[in-house]
Amino acid sequence: MQHKRAYRYRFYPTPAQALGLVRTFGSTRFVYNWALRLRTDACYQRQERIGYAATSATLTALKRVPETAWLNEVSSVPTQQALRHLDRAFRNFFEGRAKYPGFHTKHGAQAAEYTTSAFRWDAETRALTLAKMEAPLNIRWSRPLPAGVQPSTVTVSSDTAGRYFVSLLVEDDIAPLPPVAQDVGIDLGLHDTVVLDTGEKVGNPKFFTKDEKRLAKAQRRLAKKQLGSKNRAKARQEVAHIHARIADRRRDFLHKLSTRIIRENQTICVENLQVKAMAQHPKLAKAIHEVGWGEFVRQLTYKAEWYGRTLVAIDKWYPSSKRCSAYGHVLGSLSLATRQWTCPACGVPHDRDVNAAKNIKATGLAVSACGDAIRPGRVRLSSAGFSEAGIPRL
Repeated sequence: MQHKRAYRYRFYPTPAQALGLVRTFGSTRFVYNWALRLRTDACYQRQERIGYAATSATLTALKRVPETAWLNEVSSVPTQQALRHLDRAFRNFFEGRAKYPGFHTKHGAQAAEYTTSAFRWDAETRALTLAKMEAPLNIRWSRPLPAGVQPSTVTVSSDTAGRYFVSLLVEDDIAPLPPVAQDVGIDLGLHDTVVLDTGEKVGNPKFFTKDEKRLAKAQRRLAKKQLGSKNRAKARQEVAHIHARIADRRRDFLHKLSTRIIRENQTICVENLQVKAMAQHPKLAKAIHEVGWGEFVRQLTYKAEWYGRTLVAIDKWYPSSKRCSAYGHVLGSLSLATRQWTCPACGVPHDRDVNAAKNIKATGLAVSACGDAIRPGRVRLSSAGFSEAGIPRL
């Protein structure tokens, strides 16, 4: 089955290419912020809504103004794509999927998007040359591209640690994995990242905690440097390197874990957690951000669609921890500190997390069995209510 898939690689630009990319990033950021201010003022001052076509025409006139003629020094495609991204951001805002768009800053990660008219791709030599550049990029091919593919979009980005990446969007023929007879229920936690209904527990590596002291020391050094000095820039990059190291290790861990679960199971049942709301907890916010629940479920979602698996996300209000997986009795209350409990109705002892994973699996399979829209490669989000006994109303 054909799927759009992005292959991301690191590359090392020459000094001339780095200068051109800095100009491109700056022009893209300027156009995005300029268009955002233009649309915001039109909305609040004149109660007028303007879209991509109007901002694109105004941008053409802006390039003729002497003060902003430097916009012509870079390719016009990334600046036009910035307008399209802003238009999509406003559409997501008005349809309730995102917050109001914010301004981009030069101190954060930078990106520029090139379409087919703004780059040259040689499939035989794997040479990628961007518009306004003479030499191809020096890309480290850490994994091969599928044979015969033609990138439709190329996104060049740089992070705060000074690393450059290129992402090639292609149409990839991804073969579904062979069907397996095993299903799994997953309980997400803080002490253990994942607890399976089989009793297996995958611990939380806590990458941020391991580097927290080192990060604090680097941030103290940064705070003492003079504003605008070269030493401050070096100290800021050191902080960025530590953050990048933490993020890279966490992402690698979650990718390996999600891939393993997708390969070993046909139906994956998880809870539909509201991570943003849970992260407001005054004492657990740091731990919730560190464990990466949202990224883990996001990876399970698209990998299930790619490889012909079924992902079922049950309702967030389902009492998975308080419900006895053997008898069905639901406790009146269960404190977070209680990790082991015994059912007062049947006397069966329970591990809190394993019991929750068993209940999640049973409910997810019940939802999957009665829904005719559930097929391999589909994601089902259960919105079913639950009775007082914790039994799903299907």
